[in-house]
Amino acid sequence: MEEVTEGVKNLAVTEPHKKNRIQVSNTKKPLFFYVNLAKRYMQMHNEVELSALGMAIATVVTVAEILKNNGLAVEKKIMTSTVDVNDESRGRPMQKAKIEIVLGKTENFDELMAAAAEEREVAAAEDGEEQG
Repeated sequence: MEEVTEGVKNLAVTEPHKKNRIQVSNTKKPLFFYVNLAKRYMQMHNEVELSALGMAIATVVTVAEILKNNGLAVEKKIMTSTVDVNDESRGRPMQKAKIEIVLGKTENFDELMAAAAEEREVAAAEDGEEQG
């Protein structure tokens, strides 16, 4: 029984801090901040987990769709749930919708990212020539 208790303690410590999870807010950062961060996470970890509560769910879905439509990501898993959140203004807990979307790299993710980086370099070089 002690082993189970110890396992649960370890799980509680490691679970909320997944290295490839992005908790999306619809007020803190612009949409493409999350798109670019998700690309970086996929480069590092081969997949990314996008997570959001309440009104930010639309932002997560939009980020996932941008990545999928650009051929960078494939949908691996979508989980929905409700979570209890303390509402300070009302002084009581309330339930909020939650979504988690796991995206993986497409087969040509690395090629597409390399092509985009090359385009940026060419554009930067052209800007440099125009400046001089």
